[in-house]
Amino acid sequence: MEREKVLVPEADLSRQREFQQRVRAMFAAREAHPRACVDTFGCQQNVADGQKLMGMLEQMGFAFTREPREADLVILNTCAVREHAEQRVFGNLGILTHTKRENPEQIVALCGCMAQEERVSKRVRESYRHVDLVFGPHALWRFPELLWQVYETKKRVFAVADEDGTIAEGIPAVREDGVKAWVSVMYGCNNFCSYCIVPYVRGRERSREPAAVLAEVRQLVEAGYRDITLLGQNVNSYGNDLDLDYDFADLLADIDRIPGEYLIRFMSSHPKDATKKLFDTMARCSHVARQLHLPFQSGSDRILREMNRRYTRAQYRALVDYARGVMPGLVLTSDVIIGFPGETEAEAMETVSLVEEIGFDALFTFIYSPRPGTKAAALPDPVPREEKQKWFDRLLEVQNAQSAALHAGYVGKTLRVLVDGASDDPAYPLSSRTEGNRLVRLTGSEGLIGRFIDARITGSNTWALYGEPEE
Repeated sequence: MEREKVLVPEADLSRQREFQQRVRAMFAAREAHPRACVDTFGCQQNVADGQKLMGMLEQMGFAFTREPREADLVILNTCAVREHAEQRVFGNLGILTHTKRENPEQIVALCGCMAQEERVSKRVRESYRHVDLVFGPHALWRFPELLWQVYETKKRVFAVADEDGTIAEGIPAVREDGVKAWVSVMYGCNNFCSYCIVPYVRGRERSREPAAVLAEVRQLVEAGYRDITLLGQNVNSYGNDLDLDYDFADLLADIDRIPGEYLIRFMSSHPKDATKKLFDTMARCSHVARQLHLPFQSGSDRILREMNRRYTRAQYRALVDYARGVMPGLVLTSDVIIGFPGETEAEAMETVSLVEEIGFDALFTFIYSPRPGTKAAALPDPVPREEKQKWFDRLLEVQNAQSAALHAGYVGKTLRVLVDGASDDPAYPLSSRTEGNRLVRLTGSEGLIGRFIDARITGSNTWALYGEPEE
């Protein structure tokens, strides 16, 4: 992609700010105080997009509610990665027929990755007539104009053209959490894993300029954010399109020079592009968390080839060994898919054996979910779901035992944690995270939120640690 075609010109962004003011003036003339409900599904990139939507809405004069019945505008910000999430979205769209019946002036919008899929936008156009606005990730920066068109024309608006994608800098964001923040460093994906719809809906890889990322992180640190996660569909590809001889490891090193008390995390990281330089940089940087999310997806070389992952089991093992060698105590997590089309029980057990060999701290585990339009969706898939469930249960059994054992090993130790919010457990009212992103539920007062403290670990289970602040 040519760089001049990637960056949205300032004149176009200024035009969107004009539309923001038009919407704001419209509500002011009505002496109305509009409220919006933004419901986000899926990954952290979607969360970051949702925060930008809220930032633009705030500029348009909207306040926010979590209750669709109270909202003048409801936005479903969607994920296309798994069938279950898609069905939840369609279920929620159905429910919104009732809120719109109660409030005919309510605007219903569908955006995000699902909206970019042609089959989805067609289904919404034909079967969900109460949806007023549909736009994909590529059109997010034009949201003020699209919303104005709905108000001005009283007609449905669809903005789902197939595009490579752009980068729009300077869009405001409403971050609901004053401790954690997400920062997108790049967008899109060039990998085309055979099971994944993301390259088709997010477009080609495009990196933000280093100066823009550094400025945003510096602003967040100065504003008091303590846990900042850098986002990309594959952060290891950062910089490939910049023609600067500057990669993701260089970006981490430059961010690390920003003064302050904070942690930097990143995701997702593709094994085929993970380098010794990246791991050496992580080990050297004081602000970069000793945590690595490195999806391996399958322990079978044949299945990895079918997935188009472009590495082998042995290569993945070598990466992990090197990373752990330069970062003792590294917390390692991963993504795993069980039941890929054509996978045998023996191949699924190769995945389980890799989990046993490596000893992950935690896994995000999935039974294969076919995504229409991907290569894998057209492959024969003769194994019944019930059989895949047995393989999946075996994987969970192994990983849960490992996680429980690892967590038990922390009991009696003192760990540095960031208290990041309130817990839903009355006995441990605070939620916190270690540098390795382990959840620690704590006793103590809300005055600790936003602070790094030392915590003595008093208990554990498979999913969390429990502790108390040290005096």
